[in-house]
Amino acid sequence: MSVLVVAEHHGGKWHKMSWDTLVAGQTVAALLKTELSALILGAQIEPLAAELATHRVDRVFVAEHELLSEYSSDGYTIAIQQVIGRVSPDLILFPHSYFVRDYGPKLAARLNRSFLNDVIDINVKENCIRFTRQLFQGKINADVTFSDDLPHFISIQSGAYRGDTLEPTGNFAPVEKIDVTIDPTDIRTRYGEWFRESKSKVDLSSAEIIVSVGRGIKDPKHIPIAKGLAEALGGELAASRPVCDNGWLPLERQVGSSGQTVSPKLYLAIGISGAIQHVVGMKGAEKIAAINQDAGAPIFEIADYGIIGDLFEVVPALTEAILAIKED
Repeated sequence: MSVLVVAEHHGGKWHKMSWDTLVAGQTVAALLKTELSALILGAQIEPLAAELATHRVDRVFVAEHELLSEYSSDGYTIAIQQVIGRVSPDLILFPHSYFVRDYGPKLAARLNRSFLNDVIDINVKENCIRFTRQLFQGKINADVTFSDDLPHFISIQSGAYRGDTLEPTGNFAPVEKIDVTIDPTDIRTRYGEWFRESKSKVDLSSAEIIVSVGRGIKDPKHIPIAKGLAEALGGELAASRPVCDNGWLPLERQVGSSGQTVSPKLYLAIGISGAIQHVVGMKGAEKIAAINQDAGAPIFEIADYGIIGDLFEVVPALTEAILAIKED
């Protein structure tokens, strides 16, 4: 059983979720003791293919065509379908990106297959591959198996696997070009200008350190306490849904099932109880620290470090200590 990871890039730069998906591919390939390949699509993508080949994969497939220079669901669907016909993978992993949400189900439907999205874990039990995904806004984890024929199509949730742990091997995997045939008349959709977030938009998914506040902050006038700690740590300020719903921080800083999914090296939760809707957005953090005066708060169940105390005393003291260390 072979595994193929479809890597995504925009404007000559890798999509962060491509690395998360590659780690997922490496994990499942190791479990199955099988070959792992990666696929990149586009035009003039030799440098990206060469970079991809330095990571732990057995082979890199390159599908180049001038009609793939810009994304289109028709072009990507046609190209990947032709690659599948050539290399016959059994499991195909995609990043759960906006592009994949657009063309992934369409591709699977063309091959009369199912498409399983937002997978957070893959394991093998009793010679059966089980894919875990969350239901009811993260309240339930469901193990799913496929009943239809191979290949299986799966997208990986952002932060489910840690792409920042991926390191080049120092070796180069073979790079194989696959000719794909696309006619201009096949591209039925014409895309306008790409949507661009405002300059003030915060991409919490790329932050290495996040300081997040919850109901325990009590009043918007106390937000600067958490902001000062975030600045001292060189991190980003975030919040749980109640804080953003109250307008104390903009929605772009919300973490959770209805906000951003993050996987920083450190996630510091201040005055956050740990409701599942919030946890689903930050449980992929490498280290989780929590400050809460309620010793029974659910956040302590997943925290690596916990401080039971009044955040209005703990946070300023912690900020002062960090600044003192920096001065030294």
